[in-house]
Amino acid sequence: MLKKCVMLIFVLGVVSACATVPTGPSVMVLPGAGKPFDQFQLDDLVCRQYAQQPIGVAPGQAATQSAVNTAVLGTAIGAAAGAAIGAATGHPGVGAAVGAGGGLLTGPAAGAQAGAVSSGALQERYDIVYVQCMYAKGDQVPGVAAAPSPSAPPPPPPGPPRH
Repeated sequence: MLKKCVMLIFVLGVVSACATVPTGPSVMVLPGAGKPFDQFQLDDLVCRQYAQQPIGVAPGQAATQSAVNTAVLGTAIGAAAGAAIGAATGHPGVGAAVGAGGGLLTGPAAGAQAGAVSSGALQERYDIVYVQCMYAKGDQVPGVAAAPSPSAPPPPPPGPPRH
């Protein structure tokens, strides 16, 4: 019965540590003035792929990897600490089991937090590159002033000075 409870806690801990975030942009971009929607969709596809290159993995994948690594590390550290404390009391096996259980309970929480921080930083980097790409392709990014049109004539030169 104890083994089943420990296994259930382990499975729940690992599953809860798998933080996921969108694997695409979390910012709004609109088609440029006069741009057909199918061209906007093509821009979006190209910029999503372009934004993915600098980070190497999808934000959700990085979060899951970080969360699981931290959860496993928490369990291992808990087992080692428990064994050390148990050895001091003459029961290293029991101490290791208790420490591993404690690490198993706290490891996933720490792993989820680490995964969230990791995915947040990657999502921010992804969004920055995505927005730059879409803006460069002439699409509208709310909150960013539109670049001056290159076809606009320059302003007239100043007139002669008045006396």
